[in-house]
Amino acid sequence: MDLQLLGLGTDGHIGFNEPGSSLASLTRVKTLTEQTRRDNARFFDSVDDVPIHCITQGLGTILRARRLLLLAFGSAKAAAVAAALEGPVTASVPGSAIQLHPSVTVLVDEEAGAQLANADYYRYVYAHKPAWQEL
Repeated sequence: MDLQLLGLGTDGHIGFNEPGSSLASLTRVKTLTEQTRRDNARFFDSVDDVPIHCITQGLGTILRARRLLLLAFGSAKAAAVAAALEGPVTASVPGSAIQLHPSVTVLVDEEAGAQLANADYYRYVYAHKPAWQEL
């Protein structure tokens, strides 16, 4: 896969790799947490209609992509963004696995980035990236 487009859940999950998912996991069936089901209820008539099980690419599968693009918006994602980008790599925050990838672009709004300790540095790096660097 050339590009893996990822969203970040409020609990730090990517894809449907819930906290506790193996960092080496491959594509498989997963059981969704109640929080993930509530977060996705907006796409259904009610939370009761949100599936309990899904098929997801595992973290190991995601990390095989040539490039990763992670999107996160809104204040509800701020703690998860900070944990994924600046915390330790841990199965407790599956999104932290992106730290292991050599080519990641993260796009967040001000609210989602509000808890980033190094936000000023990230802005500086983006503003001064080499001309040859993509996105």
